[in-house]
Amino acid sequence: TLSGGQRARISLARAVYKEADIYLLDDPLSAVDTRVGRHLFEDCICGFLVGKTRVLVTHQLQYLHTADDIIILNNGAVEARGTYTELRKSGVDFAKKLAVGPEEHEDEEKPLANSTQSPVRRNVRHTSESSTVSSMSWSEPQMLAEMRSRGGVSFSVYRAYCAAGGSCGITLLVFGVCILAQFVFSLGDYWMSYWSDIEEQRASQICVPANNTSMINVTFTVENDISSPFCCVNSTIIAATNCTELEWLPSTETCILVYTGFIIAIIVLAFSSVFSFFAMCMRASVNLHNAMFTSITRATMQFFNNNPSGQILNRFSKDMGSVDESLPRTMIDCVQIGLALIGVVLVVAVVNFWLLIPAAVMFAFIYVLRVCYVSTSRSIKRLEGITRSPVFSHLSASLQGLTTIRAFGNEALLEKEFDSHQDLHSSAWFMFIASSRAFALWLDFACLMYIGLVTFSFLFLDRGPHGGDVGLAITQSIGLIGMIQWGMRQSAELENNMTSLERVLEYTSLESEPPLESPSDKKPHRNWPNSGNIVFDEVVLAYSKDGPPVLKCVSFTVMSSEKVGIVGRTGAGKSSLIAALFRLAGISSGQIQIDGIDIASVGLHDLRSKISIIPQEPVLFSGSLRENLDPFSEYSDSALWAALAEVELKQVVDELPAGLSHRVSEGGSNFSVGQRQLLCLARAIIRNNKILVLDEATANVDPQTDELIQATIRRKFADCTVLTVAHRLHTVMDSNRILVMDAGHVVEFDQPYILLKNKNSVLSWMVEQTGHAMAESLFRVAQTTYEGHLENTTKKKF
Repeated sequence: TLSGGQRARISLARAVYKEADIYLLDDPLSAVDTRVGRHLFEDCICGFLVGKTRVLVTHQLQYLHTADDIIILNNGAVEARGTYTELRKSGVDFAKKLAVGPEEHEDEEKPLANSTQSPVRRNVRHTSESSTVSSMSWSEPQMLAEMRSRGGVSFSVYRAYCAAGGSCGITLLVFGVCILAQFVFSLGDYWMSYWSDIEEQRASQICVPANNTSMINVTFTVENDISSPFCCVNSTIIAATNCTELEWLPSTETCILVYTGFIIAIIVLAFSSVFSFFAMCMRASVNLHNAMFTSITRATMQFFNNNPSGQILNRFSKDMGSVDESLPRTMIDCVQIGLALIGVVLVVAVVNFWLLIPAAVMFAFIYVLRVCYVSTSRSIKRLEGITRSPVFSHLSASLQGLTTIRAFGNEALLEKEFDSHQDLHSSAWFMFIASSRAFALWLDFACLMYIGLVTFSFLFLDRGPHGGDVGLAITQSIGLIGMIQWGMRQSAELENNMTSLERVLEYTSLESEPPLESPSDKKPHRNWPNSGNIVFDEVVLAYSKDGPPVLKCVSFTVMSSEKVGIVGRTGAGKSSLIAALFRLAGISSGQIQIDGIDIASVGLHDLRSKISIIPQEPVLFSGSLRENLDPFSEYSDSALWAALAEVELKQVVDELPAGLSHRVSEGGSNFSVGQRQLLCLARAIIRNNKILVLDEATANVDPQTDELIQATIRRKFADCTVLTVAHRLHTVMDSNRILVMDAGHVVEFDQPYILLKNKNSVLSWMVEQTGHAMAESLFRVAQTTYEGHLENTTKKKF
């Protein structure tokens, strides 16, 4: 949300704010424009920090005459050292470089803005400062707090998960197999009870005649372990009957076979239900991850500006991990336990239908208990997820700024901040665990009450059930104590995991950029653009719908093969022009055309692949050097080596052990900033596009690398349209024309020599801020370029 110049000034202010005896300033002036750089150097570095030891790394040679000691480094070694005067008199090659800086000192006391400056200049300076402040004021709140949903998880979340796992028919089939498996399982339990009753009847059969004509009935009693017929003790008669087996009862072998069939069916159905269910969940996880990844990669730049990396990492790590691992496990538990509970209640009701009454009371109590618990745990779980994001963000930021943290000795402060974030997250996590334990305690109480009612019901309500039925009812009820507790906990955990799914689904429906591919009827020619004409027509650009415009009715035309420099103060809208050209942000009104084609009708792939850019912060990816130069393997190695030779890196790469296969570390940290910038230039040479954009590409490199880049661009991109955004005026003073931006407006657009001849122009004022000697040097460059252009125009006419 801050420009490079704003970040540089904040970093400098952070260093100045800390009271110290020694200040290490690593090129803080390169990211700001000339006027601001002069102000920082004179009022801050030489003014506020006077009396302190200041070690300044800089490429701004015009400030060297104020240094007490100058050290010139080359390839890690000290090339020269001394005062400004001593180095001027020395015979080393660097003396020529130092001579580029201001030779006179009479302008040192010149105020930054004297009272005699023209009204145009005063207005430009005022609006620029206002623009910078206003841009910071509206950009700062854009770092939005992570959205926290409230209330229950809607049914649409469950439906979306099932839809991600397959079609409606597949979902119904999976749940149908689960229901069938539970039905067979309950039927197997009932068959076991029925088998027990059969064996009970077989053990005490009723009497039948032995020969269908007479009955032999012998009664005997047992007394003192001696059996005697017709002897009664305590009036208890044991009948010994000559009986025949009931023919309609199934045999024991038949019962065993039937029960074996149930076991086989349960195994097959259980395996089928679990396998099909987890297959559906795996498919859902893959589809959701792909959808979220696609949505993130297609999201607008505003999304990345408004959301810290910790939030995005949290969605892909913790939330996606819950969807991958916890959600399928809790969901299958809920499905199986829910069906098992229904089966238990039905089996118990078959034995004694009066037990439906306490079962209804118990389920009502558990439902109320669950509602109270879930409403609390769901919010706690969401809060836990939200409080986890700052932990990721803080850790990521600390790793990125580890050098700065150590330099300022603020390890203890960062540890304290991390502990604060971690304590907040731990408190939410502890509340979640504590509420789960309390819920489990009350569930145990409800289950024990139900088991007691079932057990005592068979003592006080004698309806003559068989022993197998009684055993079945009691054993099924005892299983409830673990089943209900685990089922309710898993159902609550299911809702908690659904909040993770809910957060994942939020990232699958982000606002996306325009289509990547052009419509078939509007697809530009393969050789488009073949000339490189660029037209901005009343372009208005705002980075957010509610934010103020950063480009305000911008109109200008860049001709084919023209070299245009874009200058202006920090926050003037220079980089916003590039963002509009690449469609990184949608324009509110107006039109941008390239070779007569409105870029709004061109797909992003077709547009961005046809424009090369060398950014201020060069980007290299982890991988081989070859992959960084040619990510899609479209060019031969000879073309890559030729491009490296153009930027004078062929020897450097050739000396690497693996050559083009040399591994590039994350962010290209094993290459210097200048080398990364040259690699980006080589990448642009390989692409050979008709339009090249340099967004302050030489702000952080030394003058020698700067000159190499400029010379390469003049040679290799002579027939291309080049747009150069720069703080260093000498890098654009040889351009065909210079576009001066201020507060989102185009204030000047003409040849630099013509603008400098007008002493009231904004460009003249900016050049004056560089010092008398540098201003004369810039004027000579502009004059030479202008005369050369006139000479070439004259030759073309004749």
